[in-house]
Amino acid sequence: MTDPRTMKTPGVYIAEQNAFPSSVVQVPTAEPAFIGYTEKAEARGKSLRCQPTRITSLAEFESLFGAGPGDDCVGFRLDPAGSAPAVNPDQPLAMRDAEAFLIDQTPYRLTQTRGFYWLYACMRQFFENGGWVCHVVSVGSYRNDEGIRIDAAELAAGLASLDKQPQVTLVVVPEAVLLPRAECHTLQRAMLAHCGALKNRFAILDLPEGYRPIADCIAPFRSALGTGHLDFGAAYYPWLHTTILEPQGLSHACLDADSRKVLIDCVKDEFAGPGTPPATLAEVDKIGTLVVTPEMDAEAAAARQEEIAALAKTLNSLSRRYAAFIEALARRRNLLPPAAALAGIYTLVDNSRGVWHAPANLSVTGAVSPAVEISDEAQQDLNVDPTGKSVNAIRSFPGMGTMVWGARTLDGNSLDWRYVPLRRTVIMLEESIRLALKAYVFEANVGNTWVTIRQMLQNFLTTLWKQGGLSGAAPEEAFAVSVGLGETMTAQDILEGTLRVTVMVALTRPAEFFEMTFEQTMQTA
Repeated sequence: MTDPRTMKTPGVYIAEQNAFPSSVVQVPTAEPAFIGYTEKAEARGKSLRCQPTRITSLAEFESLFGAGPGDDCVGFRLDPAGSAPAVNPDQPLAMRDAEAFLIDQTPYRLTQTRGFYWLYACMRQFFENGGWVCHVVSVGSYRNDEGIRIDAAELAAGLASLDKQPQVTLVVVPEAVLLPRAECHTLQRAMLAHCGALKNRFAILDLPEGYRPIADCIAPFRSALGTGHLDFGAAYYPWLHTTILEPQGLSHACLDADSRKVLIDCVKDEFAGPGTPPATLAEVDKIGTLVVTPEMDAEAAAARQEEIAALAKTLNSLSRRYAAFIEALARRRNLLPPAAALAGIYTLVDNSRGVWHAPANLSVTGAVSPAVEISDEAQQDLNVDPTGKSVNAIRSFPGMGTMVWGARTLDGNSLDWRYVPLRRTVIMLEESIRLALKAYVFEANVGNTWVTIRQMLQNFLTTLWKQGGLSGAAPEEAFAVSVGLGETMTAQDILEGTLRVTVMVALTRPAEFFEMTFEQTMQTA
C-alpha cells in the first residue's frame, strides 16, 4: 500500500507487493579445508600463513603454495638390513624405517630422514577423486634441516583459524599421522571437538600407522579417541598404495652422499666380472657426482635436473638393481593416508547425487591397492564394535578395483547418527534453515510471520523431498513444520521475544546389509 503522505498530486500510484515468501537456499556441503605444510604461502607479496585460502584447482594451489618437497629437501638412506626395525609408538612415522626389500636376495631399507611433507601429494589425491572447491591453511614451509619438523601446535593453530570460516564443511589434516601417536590422537580429538562445537562441518580422519595390520593400529586408535563428538567424524582404513608419483619421475637425486655410495656399490655388483663396458661403469659412477648443489642458480639447477633425469632413465634400462631401487622408492613415497581422497569422493557424491547419498561403493581414483587386504571377517570388527567407534574399510575387489566399503561415523552405536550421510544432511538442513531465519530476527512475533516461516520451510523441504533427500510417499510423510502460539510457543515465550520453530524430517538411510531369502516350492504342474 502506498503511503498517503507521498500522494500529494492527483493521479494513479502503483504499489508492488511480494507474492511469494522468502526462500531457503541450500548451503554448500562439500568445501573441505586442508591443513598442513607447503613450499610457500603468499599472494602478491602478502603472507597466507594460517590464512584459510579458497582455491578451485591444483594449478591455483601451486601458484599460491608451491609444489611438493623436491629432491633438495628429501633424504632417503639405503641401508642393508636383515630384520624389521622395532616400532616405537612415541616416534614419528617419518623417523621409522620402511619394510625391507630385496635386490637379488640382498635386503635393503629406505629410511627417510627429512622432507616428509604430504599435503601437496594429498591435494593431488583430492582433485583426482572429484574434488573442486576447497580451502587450504598453510601452517609453515618445508624445512631442509635433518629430522622431522611436523609440529602439533602449528597444525592445531591452523585448525583454530577455521573457527570463523562458516563455508568450510569438511576438515582434513593429512600430516597429522606423521606426528608421534599420542600427539596425533590429541589433534584428532581436537578436530572432532572443533566440528562438534561449530556443528556445521565434519572431520575425515586417517588412522595412525594405517599401513600396518588391523591388530596393530585399530585398538590404539579407538582407545585414544575418547567419547566426545564422535558423530562429527569418520575414519578410514587402511592407507593406499597410489600412483601420485610415477616411477619415471623419480631418481637417485633424493639420496644423500653416503646413500649414493651404497647404491653405486649395489649396481656395480650387478656388472661384476669381465665383459662389462667401461662406459656402463662410468654411467654408474655419475650417481655420486651428478647432483644439484646449493650454490647453483636456478638455471644451472634446472639443467642439472635434466641431466639427472636422463641418467636415471639410462640406468633404469641398463640395471635391474637400479630399477628395483626406483620401484621400492616409488612404493614408499606413494603410500599415503586416504582422507584427502575421501574428501574428493565426498565432493563428487554431493555434487552429482546429493549430500544424502552415502560416499561409498565407489572406487578410489589413483589407488593401486590398499596397504592391507581386508576380508569379510576382518571387516566385521571394523564395522561393528562394542565401543561404537566404527572404522570404514577400503577394500580391493576383483574386477572392481579399490573401493570405499563403509559409510559409518565414529558414533556407530547411535541409531540417529550412525551413518555419514545422515549427519551431513542434518548439518546442511540446520545451516540452510538457520541462515534463512536470520531474515526474520526482530520481525513481529505474530501470525503473519509464523505463516510466512512455515510456508518458506515447507517449500524448501518439499524441494528436498522431490530430489530424494527425504523419505516418504508424500511430503506430509517426509517432514513436518510447526510454529505458532499453542504449537511451539506459549504466551510467556512471546513476551520474552522467543519464536520457536520445530522441524521434523524423515531422512533416507543407506541400505548397508542386503538379505535374500530363497525357499523351494512344490511343483505345480
